[in-house]
Amino acid sequence: MLEGKAVMGDTDMKQTMKEDALSLASKALDCFDVTEPTQIARFIKKEFDRSYGSGWQCIVGTHFGSFVTHCSGCFIHFSVGSLTILLFKGSVGEPAPPGPML
Repeated sequence: MLEGKAVMGDTDMKQTMKEDALSLASKALDCFDVTEPTQIARFIKKEFDRSYGSGWQCIVGTHFGSFVTHCSGCFIHFSVGSLTILLFKGSVGEPAPPGPML
């Protein structure tokens, strides 16, 4: 498990879901090299979809910015070594007002 190795950023997950995210990240890092962030993200995303329903998104990398809308209680951001992991369940936003497309 990554307890002590992971540097926690923002999260609004309940403790059990947070522990699942850290555990899956640990398993993914055992299965895949850090040079395969897409494989790590796919592994974590698919396991969260299976455990907590579809709609999860996972981003893994060394340098990225983000600005996302997520369901309440379904967001975690943490780092392990040089990798940063962002995992969230997408939220349906308000429909865009009618108008010209830019």
